[in-house]
Amino acid sequence: MTTATDPPRESFRFSQLIYDTRYRSYTFQFIALMLLITLFAYLGSNLVQNLAEQGQDISFSFLTEPAGYDINQRPIPYDSQSPHLRAAFVGVLNTLIVAFLGCLTATILGTIAGILRISPNWLVRKLMAGYVEAFRNVPVLIWILIIFTIMTAVMPAPSAFRGEDSASSMLFGAFAFTNRGVYIPAPIWGPGSSVVGLTFLASIFGAIYYRRYATRLLYDTGKLLPMVWPALVILLVPTILIYFILGRPITFDYPALAGFNFQGGIQIRGSLIALWLALAVYTGAFIAENVRAGIQAVDRGQTEAAASLGLRPRRIMNLVVLPQALRIIIPPLISQYLNLTKNSSLAIAVGYMDVTGTLGGITLNQTGRAIECVLLLMLFYLMISLAISAVMNVYNKSIELKER
Repeated sequence: MTTATDPPRESFRFSQLIYDTRYRSYTFQFIALMLLITLFAYLGSNLVQNLAEQGQDISFSFLTEPAGYDINQRPIPYDSQSPHLRAAFVGVLNTLIVAFLGCLTATILGTIAGILRISPNWLVRKLMAGYVEAFRNVPVLIWILIIFTIMTAVMPAPSAFRGEDSASSMLFGAFAFTNRGVYIPAPIWGPGSSVVGLTFLASIFGAIYYRRYATRLLYDTGKLLPMVWPALVILLVPTILIYFILGRPITFDYPALAGFNFQGGIQIRGSLIALWLALAVYTGAFIAENVRAGIQAVDRGQTEAAASLGLRPRRIMNLVVLPQALRIIIPPLISQYLNLTKNSSLAIAVGYMDVTGTLGGITLNQTGRAIECVLLLMLFYLMISLAISAVMNVYNKSIELKER
């Protein structure tokens, strides 16, 4: 039932999908999506048909067959009789290890270099400018090869540590730097070690919470609490206390020279170190420019106002400048993380077996399944890139300006 004041109801007509501005954009987007799906379906069917004519099919059953090759850097147990799927998984872990270490180190180097790029000290400013220009304008592959050559040609052989007191020639008697890699102590997890690990994780969150509390208190009341030493106390003291209370449940297996090589401990191969350092210093040069641009984009009046309140330069940088500069730094920083992760595919140049060397290299050559291996390789890099972008975008969203 309607009244005289109710507007007349307009019946929906299909012509509105084209002529009505409320629906027209959705109509064109739907048509474009259907055309795109049709194109991909045609290309896929054409690929399957051509492969069938040549007696080939797309199958991933080769992943369960024995790999038949060794991998030098193994974060998990693996041998030549393990299936190709496990070999690919080892390569994935090796890629993730390099990407994580590279992104972490590049962020630290880039942040320090970016801040020093605008230092009032002329010598420091020019040295950082030289670092940025030298590494940013030379291909990363060349830096990988240079550092790998230093690791293999300059470092001493394990036989150089032979002697009556070989431990004294090692760093702190526990670290050996050789042309075969770096040997470090390996932790031995005894009963109660999980409690120590959980305590350390809780201490990390406690230190982060304290710093946030101190920052919020400063913004709200102007009361300045010390930042560094309380955070270190919260981070280290509980873990050390639990470690000794539980009777030192974590011990270490130290590397020792036995025969022609070191036995025990953990071996970090020179190929991993070369790839890690080259990607870190190369990407750090780009991050340094992002940090410099972000800092210089902050209005100079912010620095002057903070200085007029009596804040020291380090406090001004940590509490005033960098929090505002992050909103400019984070978006290009995401791109640098993605570039570093994808540049890790150059690992095969120094014999580091990442996912490109295992799945996209030896497995592809042995099985002849080029399409399947390349599809899986593309899927992995797509997933890891989307994951990095998602995490960084969440962080970027959390620091953006909130309108009142």
